[in-house]
Amino acid sequence: MNKNDLIDAMASSSGLSKADASRALEAFTGAVTSSLSGGGNVKITGFGTFSVSHRAATTGRNPRTGEAIQIAASKNAKFKSGKGLKDAVNR
Repeated sequence: MNKNDLIDAMASSSGLSKADASRALEAFTGAVTSSLSGGGNVKITGFGTFSVSHRAATTGRNPRTGEAIQIAASKNAKFKSGKGLKDAVNR
């Protein structure tokens, strides 16, 4: 399912127009992005939790030359599914 398919599904199940469903999806992704970029978490009971994970700086190797290179520390968004979502997927 891509973004347009999700908008279509949201519109048909909620009775919203596709334009309203698109704005709702944009508002949701914007709110999650804003919260995560500010260092917070987003918990949706029964669905899951969006959070930020921290990766420490490491030393890697260039596969062509074997030369050691520094890989910078970074932050990544992660999602942990909740019980309701896990149960629905495992039916």
